Amino acid sequence: MAQAQRLGRRYIKAFFKGFFVAVPVTVTFLDRVACVARVEGASMQPSLNPGGRQASDVVLLNHWSIRNYDVQRGDIVSLVWKSSE
Repeated sequence: MAQAQRLGRRYIKAFFKGFFVAVPVTVTFLDRVACVARVEGASMQPSLNPGGRQASDVVLLNHWSIRNYDVQRGDIVSLVWKSSE
């Protein structure tokens, strides 16, 4: 019984160590490198969501290229409005 409790505590400790490392790494990656977004509606037709179908397209937003000003003709640029509320 005592050995099972030690084993359980060890797994819980390992989980929290991994959690406290994985969360900041994931947040940094999504903020600085890339994130996944959903495109809906007719605003991006015909490049995305062609034919006006009801399903949405999923895209990868590359933050890294924008930070390095590596934008070329033909690239799709996504702007996100952040209100100050």
